[in-house]
Amino acid sequence: MSGLKGQEMAKKKEEKKVTTHVLLEMKRRGEKIAMITAYDYSIAKIIDHAGIDVILVGDSASNVMAGHETTLPITLDQMIYHASSVIRAVNRALVVVDLPFGSYQGNSKEALNSAIRIMKDSGAHAVKLEGGKEVKESVERILSAGIPVMGHLGLTPQSIYKFGTYTVRAKEKEEAERLIADARILEKAGCFAIVLEKIPATLATKVAKELDIPVIGIGAGGGVDGQVLVLHDMLGITTEFSPRFLRRYADLYKDIKGAVGNYISDVKSKDFPNAEEQY
Repeated sequence: MSGLKGQEMAKKKEEKKVTTHVLLEMKRRGEKIAMITAYDYSIAKIIDHAGIDVILVGDSASNVMAGHETTLPITLDQMIYHASSVIRAVNRALVVVDLPFGSYQGNSKEALNSAIRIMKDSGAHAVKLEGGKEVKESVERILSAGIPVMGHLGLTPQSIYKFGTYTVRAKEKEEAERLIADARILEKAGCFAIVLEKIPATLATKVAKELDIPVIGIGAGGGVDGQVLVLHDMLGITTEFSPRFLRRYADLYKDIKGAVGNYISDVKSKDFPNAEEQY
């Protein structure tokens, strides 16, 4: 009986829901946070069962799901569709949804309305937006409705036409100091975590040490509190994107192409279906 109770307790512990408070506790005890993107029910179910801490329904869906060159074209309705699909699959992970381009910039009232729509229509747990002091009012307004907000600094893909390049950000002293100031602003405004994308590792480490909230990196070195990657990149589904920070954990492009090739061959040769595969 004691063994059975122990298994039940272990299972409950394993299935403990990840919340913003849990992430803060993880930072305090030095446990790294694992975060990854997902955009559909089937994949979200797999990675949730794998034990991922945070699922980001990223505006990267614009690239990997819809084939756009940038993240700018994806709409609020499309983000809600992807988020709803993910939420239906998840039991454990914290699900964060990107506010898409044009749904919050320059208008805190519109930012609040966009965040409310995501939360009500998808059932998501939090939203993420890009920017520092320029989005402070939007962050505060969203938080006033009880909606958790994750910040995003460094390389901010929604501002790609402003930067004109996807190269490493904040290498110069002035931009680095501005990033640190923006991180402090976001923390003070009430963000529960911040993503730092493609900045020098030493700078990211400094920010993570100075802030009480978790700092999650993508191309920001190992001195931060967690890591995030785009699922399609780390599984090798996309092959044309190979930045230094990306580690591929599978080669699904090759595996899927091979499997489909075998299926085609079997159909053409009349090997599929065989006698056991029909009624």
